[in-house]
Amino acid sequence: MFEIIPGILEKEWAEIERKLEICRPFTRSVHIDLIDGKFAANTTFLDPSPFAKYSKDFLLELHMMVEDPIKYLKPFGDAGFARFIGHIEKMPDQEEFVAQAQLLGEVGLGIDAETPVEAIKVSLDDLDSILVMTVKAGFSGQSFIEKNLEKVKQLAARTTIPVEIDGGVDAAAVKMGCASGVRRFVATSFLFGSGSPQQQFQLLKDCEE
Repeated sequence: MFEIIPGILEKEWAEIERKLEICRPFTRSVHIDLIDGKFAANTTFLDPSPFAKYSKDFLLELHMMVEDPIKYLKPFGDAGFARFIGHIEKMPDQEEFVAQAQLLGEVGLGIDAETPVEAIKVSLDDLDSILVMTVKAGFSGQSFIEKNLEKVKQLAARTTIPVEIDGGVDAAAVKMGCASGVRRFVATSFLFGSGSPQQQFQLLKDCEE
């Protein structure tokens, strides 16, 4: 079994809210991208407070492409986020991040497109999930990097926790990802770029393993 999670990467709350409302009829989980302009040359909406009114409607997953992601845990936890994925590339202390995130909900670590699995220094047993970027973190609309599924295979051979991918996810990526051991797929531009997001979502859900 695999899960499709809509991803939202936006600079303005109005656009985030519009997409949350679009997603309401067909998903319980939503992936919110957080980018601070230091991790990548892009910036997203960074205020946690407006999300609070949606915390009972969705499982809110926070994807922190930021410098020192531990700083964002409590503010977004207070707003009702329940899953926290921090990128390790600008994370001073992986063990401390995991410990603090565990107090608030599910915790995952993310690795960027060029980061090896070996850069994860904490025990995989302490994590609830791992996110592997299949594009360079920071921008939506990039092309899927198939070779990064090798990292998924490495992780799937070592752990039973869900491995998630993010970046360039379309129907072909879902089929390849399932064969490699991916359990969660974050889809952003594929869902919202054209046509009906609900139909696009269903198309991905219908992909056979």
